[in-house]
Amino acid sequence: MILRIFFLSILLISSTTLADTSTRVSKISSLTKVKAKKPACSDRKDNDRDGRIDYPADKGCQSKRDKSERGGVQTSDGISLGVNVSLKGATLFPANDPWNQDISGSPIDPNSEALINRMGANIAVHPDWGTYYDGRQIGFNYMVVAGNQQRYPIDCYYPDESDPGLYPIPLNFPTEQGLDLHAIVIDRDNWKLYELFDATATSRDWKCGSGAIFDLRTNTKRPQGWTSADAAGLPIFPGLVRWDEVVDQKEIKHALRFTVARSRRAYVAPASHYASADTDSDLPPMGMRVRLKASYDISRYPAKIQVVLKALKKYGMFVADNGRAWDISGVFDERWNDDELGTIKEVYGRDFEVVLMGKITTQ
Repeated sequence: MILRIFFLSILLISSTTLADTSTRVSKISSLTKVKAKKPACSDRKDNDRDGRIDYPADKGCQSKRDKSERGGVQTSDGISLGVNVSLKGATLFPANDPWNQDISGSPIDPNSEALINRMGANIAVHPDWGTYYDGRQIGFNYMVVAGNQQRYPIDCYYPDESDPGLYPIPLNFPTEQGLDLHAIVIDRDNWKLYELFDATATSRDWKCGSGAIFDLRTNTKRPQGWTSADAAGLPIFPGLVRWDEVVDQKEIKHALRFTVARSRRAYVAPASHYASADTDSDLPPMGMRVRLKASYDISRYPAKIQVVLKALKKYGMFVADNGRAWDISGVFDERWNDDELGTIKEVYGRDFEVVLMGKITTQ
């Protein structure tokens, strides 16, 4: 009898212990659920510090369930400040932006052959970047600044087509050497791009032809009929060949920018502005996109040049301004080998084709 009571006592104690344990586990599980982290697009916080909170106010959010307010754009974390520094593979604009669109399989424009002939089928491509020529830098400069960089007013002679506001461009910025005097700055913390055309600094502001601001978290878009720091109304920086992409990342994941000797009084998206009085339909409109033919053999080129040519096959390049025919733009860097860059001149206009254009605006 005593033995039976002993075993019953043990069973009662075990049952109570199991019940208590089950209750504690249930409570812990409940607490865990309460403390679960909410998605960035519904947590009532300005995670990307753009002044907008959650879906739908933050344009970087596609839904309340999105875990990032940057709309698929990589963050700028880890990017250093300074001139022509590496962007560490960060993406400019969302993945669905025209600059990031893979057009390798897109249809050819029915007027492609005529357009290429007028642009110069037998003219060699020219790399408009590198080291020095005649003691002058070849290519653009850009600067990465912090969000607290001092900002200055701009005084533009095309004010009606310029974005107003203060620009975080240091007054000692090394503008592009040449006629256009472009100034390009990236605000690392707010992930915005600021560009000026014909920029000259005074002791207190910038005198310029035009100014444009682009939010790198949203798609490229300018008001119809507006220019930018580029004739086509496009941002300049996303279309540049950069050392960090070619050498460090070993891949260019966006379209490039190039100039033509003569353009048409027309533009096609994503461009928003024309810079010609010529209405000849065989001349390229601003924003027209070309790509290197898939059949073009790039195996004989140096590795760095192959990176550029691969991008021209996959992403192509946009007509961005008037200038020398088939000039591809890039960033100045003393590490380039100009002789190696010169091999790209073996590519000719006839090696390209025009990607099917959408609506062409002529007014």
